[in-house]
Amino acid sequence: MALGQSGSGRTQLVPEAHSILDNMKYEIAEDLNLGVHQGSEDYWGEVSSRNCGKVGGEMVRRLISMAEQSLANGK
Repeated sequence: MALGQSGSGRTQLVPEAHSILDNMKYEIAEDLNLGVHQGSEDYWGEVSSRNCGKVGGEMVRRLISMAEQSLANGK
C-alpha cells in the first residue's frame, strides 16, 4: 500500500491524524458502553451496525464542533 493510503484505497489528507481519530473512536465507544477497548485489535464484529453508526455519527459531530470552534477563534 502506498504511503498516505488507508486500507480502503482513499488517500488520507493528514496521516498523522489517524492515531488521534482512533483514540476518539475508542473514547466514544467507551462512552456508549460498547465493550470494545483500544488494543482489542480493532475487532468490532460483535458490535451492531447501529452502534457502529452511533460511534461514527458522534465522531462527525465532535469534528464539526472542533472545526466551528477553530473558525470562530480565527485559527
